[in-house]
Amino acid sequence: MVSLPSRRRAAEHLEAKFGVSERRACKLLHLHRSSKRRRSREERDAELLAALHRLSERYPRAGYRKIHWHLQRAGYRVGRERVRLLRRQEGLALARRQRRVRRHQPTAPAQQARYPHHVWSYDFVADQTADGRRLRCLTVIDEYTRVGLKIHVARSITAAEVKRELEALFAYFGAPAYLKSDNGPEFVAETVRKWLAQKGVQTHYIAPGSP
Repeated sequence: MVSLPSRRRAAEHLEAKFGVSERRACKLLHLHRSSKRRRSREERDAELLAALHRLSERYPRAGYRKIHWHLQRAGYRVGRERVRLLRRQEGLALARRQRRVRRHQPTAPAQQARYPHHVWSYDFVADQTADGRRLRCLTVIDEYTRVGLKIHVARSITAAEVKRELEALFAYFGAPAYLKSDNGPEFVAETVRKWLAQKGVQTHYIAPGSP
């Protein structure tokens, strides 16, 4: 019996089987009484997990910070980060709320292109370089001729860059009557929408992934 847990179990066996006092049993096994009384990590963890499950059932909308506060009030000495990891490990972590996507209704009915530069469509295409870094491509097409008017490639593209690229195209080809896109944040940004309205371009937003 070399390990502390084995000597602790032996002391408990002597007390239960032969009626030996705790002091006598610990002396025979060269075990300090405080060591014998101290619960193992497994026992402490089992009790902590049981408390976590009880509190999570009682407070189903509480996050790990609130559960940690309840555990501290109950006398458990445990760190907040450990509570977070244990809740995730036990499947008790709250599901993240899905961010509501702001949907913009079309400002003009869908139009069938009847002549060149009547209706343009633009969208983003994703790719990556050999080192795994992401690339974004802003693509603009004339729906009547099916000619690609622009492919702007960058690591990231903001709404301001979208506006800048459209300005260059408008200066070269003239502004279309309609501009079609999905409701991505770069396309529905207030700066882009207001600028298009000033240019007299009507917008139509379609569902992401639609033709």
